[in-house]
Amino acid sequence: MENNSNNLNQTNAPVVNYNAADDEIDLRELFTAIWQGKWIIVIITALFASASVYYAVNLPNIYKSEALLAPAEQDKAGGLAGQLGGLASLAGVNLGAGGGVDKTQMALEILKSRKFITEFISNHHILPDLMAVKSWNRNTNILDYDSEVYDSESQTWLREVKAPLNAEPSMQEAYNNFSNIMKVNVSQETSLVTISIEHFSPLIAKNWVDWLVRDINLEMKSRDIEESKRSTVFLTEQIEQTKVADIRAVLYGLIEEQTKTQMFASARDEYVFKTIDPAIVAEQKSKPKRALICIFGFLLGGAFGVMYVLLRYFHKKD
Repeated sequence: MENNSNNLNQTNAPVVNYNAADDEIDLRELFTAIWQGKWIIVIITALFASASVYYAVNLPNIYKSEALLAPAEQDKAGGLAGQLGGLASLAGVNLGAGGGVDKTQMALEILKSRKFITEFISNHHILPDLMAVKSWNRNTNILDYDSEVYDSESQTWLREVKAPLNAEPSMQEAYNNFSNIMKVNVSQETSLVTISIEHFSPLIAKNWVDWLVRDINLEMKSRDIEESKRSTVFLTEQIEQTKVADIRAVLYGLIEEQTKTQMFASARDEYVFKTIDPAIVAEQKSKPKRALICIFGFLLGGAFGVMYVLLRYFHKKD
């Protein structure tokens, strides 16, 4: 009786034939779907390609100017603290081997600092050329300013922005923009430094590189001269306070070294960096890469067209 019941249940149970191949995508079906929608793919690809060509053609040229610099030879003395090592030894005090600060590395950090760049922008009055230019005319060598941002005739800022920003860009905005167009690279093998600027105008790019090199040399020279003068004042005060002949002789020697430092700094224009290859006015643009933009637009259009056709095909199939 029980066997008859089991046979009846097996007879009434639905038969399910599962085929793993049903879950797999038939490549022939995919190619068929793509072939059937080939004109849709062609049209979408053409639209993307046309848009990328239009976009690439209307992008303004960007020119790059760069200078190759070599670190100038620096005095290896470790500053006043290092020079006082001999004096301290006379008093029985060991100051240790004080290592001097790498002036080249310090100069590079100052060059990229917010304070130096904002002062550079302000001193050279380059804010409009940095923040408002949209193109450059090669034939007339005239910059084209964005009329919605800046009126070059009245030198008035016109841009509409939300608080806390103002119509005239702040130095924080200017610093961010300048940092994006300025590049400083140091060769690990040769220690040579490359400073580059990208701008719509190759002449402006060249001038800004020249000014950066000159200003960083002046900045470092000014710092060392001021430090040397303060050291001289300190040493002179120490001479007046001591009666020991040996210590006074050492202090006079240190004052002499500080005087040499001031003379050395005043006599050299290329104080930290020597120019190996100066910046030039570039004849060829550095970007945009219009061919790559067009190729990318074409490939993106083709991929988008194929995806659209396949999604449309399987949606209808379901």
